[in-house]
Formats: sequence, structure tokens, C-alpha cells
Amino acid sequence: MQRTVTRVLRTKSSMALLRFPTAASLGLALLAWTSPATARAQSGNQPAASARVNSARLQQSLETLSTFGRSAGGTFADGVSRVAYSDADVAGRSYVLGLMRDAGLNPHIDAAGNLIGTRAGTDSSLKPIVFGSHIDSVRGGGNFDGDVGSMGAIEVIRALNENQVHTRHPLQVAIWSNEEGGTHGSGALVDTPTAATLNRDFYGISMRDGLRKIGGDPDKLAEIRRQPGSMASYLELHIEQGGNLDKAGLQIGVVDGIVGIDDYAVEVKGFANHAGTTPMPGRKDALYAASYIVQAVREVATSMPGRQVGTVGRFEVIPNAPNVIPGKVSLSMQFRDLSGEKLDIMGAQITKRVQEIAKQTDTDISSIRVQRTLPALANKGIQQDIEASIASLGFTSTHLPSGAGHDAQEIARLTPMGMIFVPSIGGISHSPRELSHWPDIANGANVLLQTILRIDANPDPH
Repeated sequence: MQRTVTRVLRTKSSMALLRFPTAASLGLALLAWTSPATARAQSGNQPAASARVNSARLQQSLETLSTFGRSAGGTFADGVSRVAYSDADVAGRSYVLGLMRDAGLNPHIDAAGNLIGTRAGTDSSLKPIVFGSHIDSVRGGGNFDGDVGSMGAIEVIRALNENQVHTRHPLQVAIWSNEEGGTHGSGALVDTPTAATLNRDFYGISMRDGLRKIGGDPDKLAEIRRQPGSMASYLELHIEQGGNLDKAGLQIGVVDGIVGIDDYAVEVKGFANHAGTTPMPGRKDALYAASYIVQAVREVATSMPGRQVGTVGRFEVIPNAPNVIPGKVSLSMQFRDLSGEKLDIMGAQITKRVQEIAKQTDTDISSIRVQRTLPALANKGIQQDIEASIASLGFTSTHLPSGAGHDAQEIARLTPMGMIFVPSIGGISHSPRELSHWPDIANGANVLLQTILRIDANPDPH
């Protein structure tokens, strides 16, 4: 209740006082409102609402980071290959560590290779507000995925320092390791990686050796696990990686959550035979059956309203010869949505369709769900703080889900989570053509800054 009272009073001033029928409840509301302000005044802060990031400095940080992993003689427009544990990753991380030190964050590298820097709060009893992202990229990627949230987080600290704004909560900037390989750095705070994961190859180096290369310690991973409730909240600024904001001409996206993912492995068994001598009615063509599965995935995903998606992204045909009827096909099916219930519905529908296709094509088809990544919903209170920050800055916005995975999905298992999106031009990502306009990036960083201050001002961020 105090959280709601505080927000109403911040945004609607004295008009909100008319909503409280008793002197006792009015006094409680005023106490909740004045305590953070009093604490800031006592610490000698300038008005926090006027604090803004330095957009030119943020742009420079991003442009400098882009040089680590750029091809020889390349330009910013050529994108970057800074995959986890590569030499380019090591160099980029060294640059970021320098920025964190310059911002007074006193960073350290934990066992999972995460770069963690802390800015002390005025109340040592409070848990930290954590925010950040990653700097590793896919091969042939762009200069904004992860980088915007990472450099934006450091720029927020710089802005707070320059405006002499002191928060009650400690602030932690987290630059997570190996996000693109499977959110391994952030995930290590929740589940200790298995031996199989540590032995997995990442572009020619095992995760175990990769962690040592970037300053982590695979033998001490269990020591960095955090318990639920050990953080006050988590925020992540990120490019949308989709075209919704760009198409609508909006400046900020308030993320409702990160979609859950169901991955299926499908195997179609027919009978390989001569392509010229086998009559059409007598064929058991595995590829013919698989083509119907591809259509079925699309039909299931579009059979109900919503933003759910379905994809067949992997296809392997055996023997894959022009003069042989395919005898075996392996393929993947993937469904994504914010609702676990909707994922179950699509799973049941595609299972039924696969059985029908097997019967119609006289083939044997097995379909197994091999992995489910649970949806991660944004915290409603944090969303409201993001919305209030957007309104105070005069930006346009909308709500939307994230169709891509993020470190926030892992950290949401420990603490309330919120995400802020800025437009991706043309909806392009994981490509050298990935692009967000510099003013949009600065807008997102300012929303991040003001949201952190609103969370910090609340008696209970949860």
C-alpha cells in the first residue's frame, strides 16, 4: 500500500491527498513521501529529477567498444564479432573494466566471469538495485545488442556522480559474461553450471578454459550463487531487436516480460529408394511428410490471437541426394510466448497434427520436447516506475513482450525485474546492419536513470 501511495503523491501532487479519508492514513502517506526526499536533502543532493546522462559520452563509449572485434580496416557499420572467451572479448572487457573504475565502481570479476561494480548507498541495510547487460556478441553481429544496456548502465553511474545524487540503496552494475552462448554468466547466479556445460565448446574453447581466460574460476562457481530476495530489483536497458517501436514511431518500450520457449526435436522416418523407379503412390517420402510439419507449425502459431510465434529453424535431410527419395529428416520446432498455458496449447496442437501427418504420409514420426525455458514476467510495480519516468521525460511509449532471451530472464528468478526497450531500426538485430539512433539510446538511458531513482525512493521496491 505504501508503494502505491508514494507513486500517486509523486505524480499527482496534492490532488492525491483528497483520496485519503482519515488523518492517520494521510500522515502515513506523507511519511512515505517525505522520507526519501529528506534522506536525499540530508546527503546534500541536487534535485535528482534534473539528472541526465551525457549523450555524447555514451555514444563515444559505444563507438570505442565497437572497435574490439571489428575486422581489420573495418568501420562501425561493419559490425562486430566479439564472441564469449575470444581475444576480442578479453580486450572489450578490459576496456569496460577501465570505464567502471573511472566511474568509482571498484569492479571485480566473479567466478562466472561477470564484471560486477558497486556504488555504495546511504543505507547499508538495504539490498542493491542491480542493472546492466552484456558485451559479448554473435559472430557477425551488431554494435548495439547488449552494449547499449552495458554502456548505458555505466553512464547512469557517471550522471549520478556528476549531479551528486546519492541513493539510499547500493547500486550494482553487472556486465554479464557469455549471454549469447546461453545467458551463462547471469544464469550462474541461479544454478551452478554442470560439468557437461563447462566442457561445452564455444568457438574452439571450452567454457571451463574460457572462464579462466576472462578472469573467472570454474572451480568456485558455487560460491557466487545468490538467494531469491538478495537484490532489491533488476533493470535492463536493451534494444528491442524487433520492429514494433520503429514502425509505430515510438521512443520507449515497456517490456511486459520475456517469452518462454519450447524446443522440440522431430525425426521423420520414411524409406529411401530410387527417385526414378519408385512410383509416386508407393513412396514413403520423409521430406514430403516434413514439409507438412513446417506448414503445421505456422498454422498452429497463427490459429489464435496474440503475439506467439512458431519456427522451424533446423532441417537435415538424409541421404540428401537428388536421385534418392529422402528416407529420413530431422528438424526442429520452436514455439515462443509469454504464457506457459499458451505454449501447452500449441504443444498439444502440434503433437496432434504430427500424428495425423504420419498417418497421411505413411511415415513414422517422433516429436519430443527437449527443452522449456520458462517465461519471465516483468514486475508490475517496476513497470509503473518505468512508465512514470517516461511520462516525466515526455517520451512516447508502448507495452510489448520480448521475443528474445535476455539476462533479465535469469535474474527474474531472484528478484523483481523490469526491462526498457529502445527502437531497433528496421527491426534488424544479430547483424552488422543492427542500428539504433543515438538520441533513442540516450532516451533509454535517461529512463533507466530516473527509474532507478524512483525505485530507490520507495520504502519497499518489491
